[in-house]
Formats: sequence, structure tokens, C-alpha cells
Amino acid sequence: MNKYFTLPKTGIDGLKENWLSDLKAGFFVFLIALPLCLGIAIGSGFPPTAGIITAIVGGLLISRISGSYIVINGPAGGLIVVMLAAVESLSDGSDMLSGYRYTLAATMVAGFFQVLMGRYKMGGLSAFFPTPVVHGMLAAMGISIMAKQIHVMLGATPEPGNLFSYIGQIPNSLVNSTTEIAIIGLLSLSVLFIWPLLKNSLLHKIPAPLVVLIIGISLAQYFGIHSSPFLVTIPSEVTEYFYFPDFSKIYTLEFWVATLSICLVASLESLLSATAAEKIDPYKRPTDLDRDLSAVGLGNVISGLIGGLPMIAEFIRSSANVEGGAKTSWANFFHGLILLIFVVLFPEFIRTIPHSALAALLVYVGYRRAKPQVFLDVLAIGKDQLFLFVVTILAVLATNLLVGVFFGVFIKLLLHLSRGVWLNNMFKIHFKIVESGGRVTVQIVGSALFSNFLPLKKAIEDIDQGKHITFDLSQGYLIDHSILIFIEEFSNHYIRNGGSCRKVGHALETYSNHDLAVRLMTADDRK
Repeated sequence: MNKYFTLPKTGIDGLKENWLSDLKAGFFVFLIALPLCLGIAIGSGFPPTAGIITAIVGGLLISRISGSYIVINGPAGGLIVVMLAAVESLSDGSDMLSGYRYTLAATMVAGFFQVLMGRYKMGGLSAFFPTPVVHGMLAAMGISIMAKQIHVMLGATPEPGNLFSYIGQIPNSLVNSTTEIAIIGLLSLSVLFIWPLLKNSLLHKIPAPLVVLIIGISLAQYFGIHSSPFLVTIPSEVTEYFYFPDFSKIYTLEFWVATLSICLVASLESLLSATAAEKIDPYKRPTDLDRDLSAVGLGNVISGLIGGLPMIAEFIRSSANVEGGAKTSWANFFHGLILLIFVVLFPEFIRTIPHSALAALLVYVGYRRAKPQVFLDVLAIGKDQLFLFVVTILAVLATNLLVGVFFGVFIKLLLHLSRGVWLNNMFKIHFKIVESGGRVTVQIVGSALFSNFLPLKKAIEDIDQGKHITFDLSQGYLIDHSILIFIEEFSNHYIRNGGSCRKVGHALETYSNHDLAVRLMTADDRK
């Protein structure tokens, strides 16, 4: 237990104790979630209401069984690329509605796999994928989102083609944009870039997405934009929000590519976001990743059944949740409840929102994943990491997410082989954990890599709290960046809970000056 805080109660006791602060936080998150849910659904080729369905399921149901305390569950910008590709590949010709219903079926199957993964303790899945490959995947998705949504933001219709064609047509869309729509989109995008730079504390309390909605709706009214191609369209009856999955393509290759892509990306994003959210929890409460993965999987089964997008543990809304003063997972519940009430009572408000304002939100989401600083941060860790990062981006853009990610993993394995890692050490790790009194020594022998790391990760996480842990790298050969990140994060968490951690072993060579750069410890790994 954290020695600096009295932890909030959970369950019904937590609701009684913290309902006001969690209600306020839930309302704050709702203001951000509403435009994002709509925009993500539209960008994914789903009806606008699909994103709201996902957030409501995530809030009302999954918040009660998840393994985290301050995480917000809902649709994610990173899944736009996966979902749109699934809808397009599964559609019967130009009938996007058919592709949507087939994709709902794929979402349900992917959710079922996630439930099994959590049940069989696979919450450490993200550790198997090297950090630069995961970041390259996220950056590629950001580039893909920007490439398609910029045209929507400008009110232009590009010629059909591949992703590089969409990128190449951006100058043409700038020249041939619809003036009023482009003004709404560009002004909205400007607000998103400028808002974080403002110094006024009162303005900072107003979520930028809400400002974008207000500006977009106001300008649409001013320009007299009332036609449905430029405004969000939702059914007049709530019962018409729901669609049901079609499993008739379950025996096709396209269906399983979509299913595996949804499962992989949703699981990785959710695990990474839940881990990141744990770090900003003011009470530093650990997340049960296995339970969280199963909960998200169940949420995806339910969401897919009634017409929603896949959900993840979403970091941006989770950080807003903390900023809003959330104490427990009831804030997630309230955010879903408020969304439900708003959609039922104020559907006309949603119909006044211009697509270009939502597209600007998505362009900004994409930019944050692939902005120049991301490349510089990766370069700071080492040129090898930047190489792998860029290779993964190009592979994802040129093929698809599954092929691109596994190509990045393959290149990483080749890189390890070129540095002298033995084949019998590539997928099997050698280590010893020796405990004497209150002291524990974790000694790594040979190479510690993303591809062989899971047994070591599990063994370290099973060490009792309050010990004095020494990570002895002196008998290691190649220590990968992903392993060093884990040791660093584990040490910080372990120290907060009353233990101590240190690393020993002098590196023969490091691949950059970064503290967590890949390092060679000895001349060879034959020990």
C-alpha cells in the first residue's frame, strides 16, 4: 500500500464515499468523449452512433469488472485504420453497411479471444513486441489517419486509391476545398494546436474538443450549412442505433485477417494505455492487466453484438479523468451514463455537428502519434531504434498492420543475430534469482531480448514486496531496450511500495548515450 495516501474505497463503498468527485470527473470526460466517439466512428466507416454505443458499454458495464481504477474505456483513434480496412475488405461491393455488419462479427470474435488471453494470463503480451515496433505501428496509424481525414476536414473528395495516393492528393484537396468547410476544419485544427499553449488557467479547464464543437457548430450555422453530407446524421429513434453482426463470412480469409488485426491492435493499445494510465494515478494503484484485458474483451463482444466499435483502455480520456479529479472506476461509469442520457435527450445537438470539425479532431489525434518529436525521442535512444521505427512505419503503410508489425519484429530479430546473439538464446532466456534474507539477486546470463523476456518478467513480478533487489547484468551479453524499460518501470513501482532496486554490471558498449539504450555487457554470450 502506498505510504503517502489513504487509498479510496472501491465498489459500493467507493461510490458512497467518492460519488461527487467521480461524477464531476465523469462529466469532464464526457465533454471530451462525445466528439471523439462520433469522429472515430465516422472515420472507421461505422455509423456515428457506434462510437457512443462503445463508450456507453465501456462505462456502464466494463467499468464494474475492469482491473484498473482510473481508466476510461471507449473507442480509440488508433483503431480507425484497422476498422476502416476491415469494413472495406469485407463489404459486398460498394455496400458499406454489409462490411460494417461483417466487421461487427469480427469484433465479437476478437473480443472472445481477448477474454481467453486475459483468462490465460496473457496481459504481458505487449512485452513480446519490441518498443520501437509498437511505436512505429502507432505512428503509422497516425499517418494513415491524417492522410484520409485531411480531405474530410477540407470538404474535398479524393480519387480512390491506396494510402500513398491519399497522401499525394492532399495538395489538390487544399486547392479544390469547399471554402466554408475548410474554414471550419482549419480553424478547429488551429484551436487544437493552440489550446495547450495558452497560459490562462481558466481556459485550460475547458476541454479543447468542446471548444472545437462550439466553433464548428457556430460556423456551420453562420454559413448556413444544413445538408447531411457535411453534418453528422443519426437516426431519429434510439432503437435505430443498433445493428447486429453478420457471421456469414466467418470462413473467409478476409474475416480472419480483420479479426486478428482487431485483436492484436486493440489488445496492444489497451495494455499500453492501461500501463501508462497507472503511472498518472495519484494513488499509484497497480492495474491487473489480465483482468483488464478480459474485461475489455467482454466489452468488445457486447459492443460488437449491438453495433458498436471495439473498445480499449483509452489514455487521453483516462488522463482527463485524473485531471477531473476521479478517485475510482465509478468515474468511468458516470461518463457512460451521461453519454447515454445526452444522446437520448439531445439528439438534435449531435445533428448540428459538422464532419470537418470532427475530422480536425482526428487529424490532431493522428499528428500526436507521428509528430517530429516522436522521431527525435526514438533517435535519442539509438540510431538502431530509429531504423526499426521507420522500417515498421513504412512496412505498415505499404502493406497492413499485421504484416507491418511482424515485419518489424523480423527485422529486430535479424538485428539481434547480427550483433552476435545465439539462435538458442533468441527465444530462451537464462537467468537466476537468488534470495537470501531480505535481499534478492536477479542475474541475467546471456541475452535478454523482447523475444525471450516473458519468463523473466513473470518471475520478477512474483517477487514479494519490500525486498532489496539487485539486477545483475554483468553476466549478460545483449540487453535489449525493451527489457531495460521494464526494469526501470518495475523498479520505480517497487520502490514506491517500500522496496529498493539497483542495477549492477558495466556495459562493454552502448548504442547511444541514453540510459535505456541497448547495451553489450560482455564479449560473447557463451557463458
